[in-house]
Amino acid sequence: MGFEYLKQKRILIVDDEQELLNMVATILREDGFQAIQTAQTVKEAISIANTFFPELAILDIMLPDGDGFSLMEQLKKQSDYPILFLTARGEEEDKFRGFGLGADDYMVKPFLPRELLFRIMAILRRCYKEDDPLVKLHDSEIDFARAEVIKNGIHIPLTAKEHDLLSALYRNAGRIVTIDALCEAAWGENPFGYENSLMAHIRRIREKIEANPSHPVSLVTIKGLGYKLIVEAN
Repeated sequence: MGFEYLKQKRILIVDDEQELLNMVATILREDGFQAIQTAQTVKEAISIANTFFPELAILDIMLPDGDGFSLMEQLKKQSDYPILFLTARGEEEDKFRGFGLGADDYMVKPFLPRELLFRIMAILRRCYKEDDPLVKLHDSEIDFARAEVIKNGIHIPLTAKEHDLLSALYRNAGRIVTIDALCEAAWGENPFGYENSLMAHIRRIREKIEANPSHPVSLVTIKGLGYKLIVEAN
């Protein structure tokens, strides 16, 4: 359920700090990712990539035997999979260089675990979107690839924010997603103060997916905690 097909993607994490490698690997495994390999040097990363065939790489810039920029170029020669930089170097010139080389995203340490997961899932959805499923709800279906809801044979477009919110809910289908987490998914690193906007978006989403928005059965409120998306079995 959820984006489980994306969580089967192979991820390579490269950082010279063993503690950070362990932390990132734990964050990913607790969210359902299992195919994870780690490396602490450029040489080790290249060796692992030759046999592991990663589908996403998370790279630090400062490494003992080189840097993440040159490592990225070497990895890209093997296979053109997405790259996320996760580094303490937050200078604009480093970000521009990373994106200029073709990085898919750039995060600066320290980071929020949930934000890391959101960004990883965003990259994977974008790069492997041909696998996007048609999600069946009680009274409608969500087509994430086309950003629309299908209800009673009518195709109803989703706005970007509605898509972001439904994606976050679907990644955690059947589980509570807190108000803070949903605000972060839709509005980024500083989600505070968006609670009223969130409620308005939830209301509009229910109008699109529910037969009776006043009595929702697919997008339910968990009082005092957040919201839960109930997905039907295919």
